Amino acid sequence: MTLRTMACRFCQKTFSKGEHLRRHERSHTGVRPYKCKECQRLFARQDSLARHEKLHVKDANDYPSPPSTHTIQSPSSTLSTSTLPNELQDTSDHTSQVQSTPSQVSMFGDHTPIMPTSTLPHMPLSADLDFDLMWPDSEDLFETLMDPDPTNPWQIPYSNTNSSPAQSVFNFGTPASIIDKASPMSAVGSGESHRAVHNVSEMVTNLSSSVTAAIEASSITSVFLDECLHMFFIRFMPTFPVLHRATFVFKECTQPLLLNAMAIGSLYLGPKDSVAKGEALWRLAHVALTTSWEILMTHRGSYDSCQGIQLVTTALLAQIYGALSKNRAIRTTSQAFHALGFFWARQCALSDSQPYSLANLPSLDASVEEKDHAWRVWAAKEIQQRALLGHYVVDGLISRMSGETPSVRHAANQLGLPSSEAAFEARTADQWIAHMRCQETTPLSFRKIITSLFSPLGQFHTMNHDFSAFAIRVILEGLQSFLSDGESEDTLIGVPTKVELRRAFLKVYQGIKSNISISEPERLELFLRWHTICLDVCKDSSILCRSVCCRYGVSQHVCGGVESSTVEVDLVSWINTEDGRRALLHAIAIQEIIEQLPRGRAHVIHIPGSLFASATVYCVFSIAGQTMVNIPSSVDWPSVLSSGYESCEAVPAASSNIAETRKYIRGEYAVILESQLAESKNLLYELNSMQKLFRCLSSQWGISYDMEPVIDQWIALCH
Repeated sequence: MTLRTMACRFCQKTFSKGEHLRRHERSHTGVRPYKCKECQRLFARQDSLARHEKLHVKDANDYPSPPSTHTIQSPSSTLSTSTLPNELQDTSDHTSQVQSTPSQVSMFGDHTPIMPTSTLPHMPLSADLDFDLMWPDSEDLFETLMDPDPTNPWQIPYSNTNSSPAQSVFNFGTPASIIDKASPMSAVGSGESHRAVHNVSEMVTNLSSSVTAAIEASSITSVFLDECLHMFFIRFMPTFPVLHRATFVFKECTQPLLLNAMAIGSLYLGPKDSVAKGEALWRLAHVALTTSWEILMTHRGSYDSCQGIQLVTTALLAQIYGALSKNRAIRTTSQAFHALGFFWARQCALSDSQPYSLANLPSLDASVEEKDHAWRVWAAKEIQQRALLGHYVVDGLISRMSGETPSVRHAANQLGLPSSEAAFEARTADQWIAHMRCQETTPLSFRKIITSLFSPLGQFHTMNHDFSAFAIRVILEGLQSFLSDGESEDTLIGVPTKVELRRAFLKVYQGIKSNISISEPERLELFLRWHTICLDVCKDSSILCRSVCCRYGVSQHVCGGVESSTVEVDLVSWINTEDGRRALLHAIAIQEIIEQLPRGRAHVIHIPGSLFASATVYCVFSIAGQTMVNIPSSVDWPSVLSSGYESCEAVPAASSNIAETRKYIRGEYAVILESQLAESKNLLYELNSMQKLFRCLSSQWGISYDMEPVIDQWIALCH
């Protein structure tokens, strides 16, 4: 057996060959020893250099006219000195003599030092990979991020049968069809028109260059990309299952999809620079998405039933990252683009595709190839459906945070239910077949489910089914979509009243409570969202936030909408209403649930917004003079929803605490201090304890950074 005596300086992994060690260390340092003779651009792999050199031959044929005198600094010739270890920064006397280096300013304001190529040590390249990555293809993605080569199959996966493999996500060249004979541009001289188009193409390329320069300045390596994708699947996917881990093939994914997944995964890494690296990945994906969505619309995977599935999935992940980002510019961009996912889905007719038929389910005795093929066909359809449903979930989140109405009518959603989580999480085709055989075959659509929730009491409603946690989240957002219309004092046609909404939420509550197919952490997550939406039924928490901030001059960048006197609320009057007391009970429940969530499940995308809504209600009560409150020690939630509307035949008593709960809602509970069924809460103390929760959340969801200072100012107002 060969002794492995050579160890990596960074991670101590050992190797038997020197060239393997050097290749591995380049994944840490980002060093690129191969240089293009034409443009001096650097590459870590000889095959990448060979592909790149073909571009110079192609450009010479396409644009024979003299090039522009303005020199564009290639992004790949920039390398932050932070990407090199101390040993590599002092490899020559010339390096130590460099007093300063020029820098390139990107479109995002990043200054990227330009490292002289002579400072880079020569390292022989081996074609062999001898280091362990969870996703070995991360090495290739790392190389191609800086290599926008149209001939590179990574840009549009080889499985794309509907577009030319030569097209690139980063191919900013202008198609010949743009300048046709019928175009007004044909009146311009051919030389001038080609030169103008070339200049425009150059501008777009420069835009891409500024973004990719930020990538290099972030010291991103293939190991980092590998870590991010790994964390995306093991941390984020359990809380938002839209990609199928068991059949996921790295090389069949477009770059923007991978980059957005990795950007989300970066939020779960410990190093402080992970956030900056994740933002750089998101920005690069955003540029690719906004400039090449027409190409991505034509992409169709090997098992996809239609085009554009990866585009819609990419948009979903981009929205999730952007909506909860620490960077306000990214959050604003996410809000501005958040309806595009639905537009692309309509253009690609994703919702028109027929669901997977259980008649096509193979038997356990079928051949391995047949079972595997059926499994992958089903997985592609499931991803397609979950990506669409995910947009409904995120639409509810973003519309509420931004103060805007939802992008689509959630109640008109005719998509069917996703498969069970057990089937989606199956590791083998045999496990998948076994779980699929146990599934209910009732053909329910979300439109039918939501409609049934408003049926008269005593009639059948669909929440008796054991829906998956993902399906219930879509149902909750469907109900939440009615809130923006119901806030008007005037009655609107087709909009449920508060009484009808509370009845519907009660049915959902009972469905979540009795559902045997969901785990306890999932149940807590669903109740967390349920309480948050029910709180907003009482009073929109974003309006409360803007009202407090407007009245007391508190600066906030969390809740959208205009902060003006028109949104001010009479806080003292409101806290003494039934809705005010209901909102407080929901706010307390939100805090308690978040504190109960297991550490591995504390990554649900709606946690920051839920906790901030809870803090807002605490603040309103404290500012209005009710810092100490007495509440029932055990709350009967059906009573919370029905109290005050007994004439509507709300719901029968569900617990022995119904009387205590209704007393509190009616305002008859304020003086009871000695009862064993009551407990006291100091809301100012609870606000202080929430600050720690926001600090913990900020490690995953950066928007919490903007929430914490608002809480600080509110606490100061309460003293």
